[in-house]
Amino acid sequence: MTTRAKAGRLPAISIARSEYERLSNLADMLAERDPHAAGQLAAELDRAKVVDDARMAPGVMRIGSIAEFRIDDEAPQTAELVFPGDADISRQRISVLTPVGAALLGLSAGQSIEWSARDGRARRLSVIAVRDGVANTARAS
Repeated sequence: MTTRAKAGRLPAISIARSEYERLSNLADMLAERDPHAAGQLAAELDRAKVVDDARMAPGVMRIGSIAEFRIDDEAPQTAELVFPGDADISRQRISVLTPVGAALLGLSAGQSIEWSARDGRARRLSVIAVRDGVANTARAS
């Protein structure tokens, strides 16, 4: 995934240490089977600031978080970011291995990111709001 923010800069993102390790392993395991998806995820992980779980700021998009976001000029949509085995688009659960899922990872409300879709079109994802989901609430206890 080629990602860009204003004037070609990428938005700053943070990822919890426990998720970083699991996501890194996932990208490594997927590298041969789906290099495009693995590369998208790896690119986001490479540029992320890794933060201890207890120090993660609220409102940062992570596994289990629910985002309201807009892609290009489309209507806003809401989805939960999940690991691939939990993905179910009919339940608005987006895998972190999809282009949208990888783009959401680590973003906060007000941030945007651009990437080139598989068809070569430039796309822009803008986060409107982030709330913790069940997985994050349970982790914080």
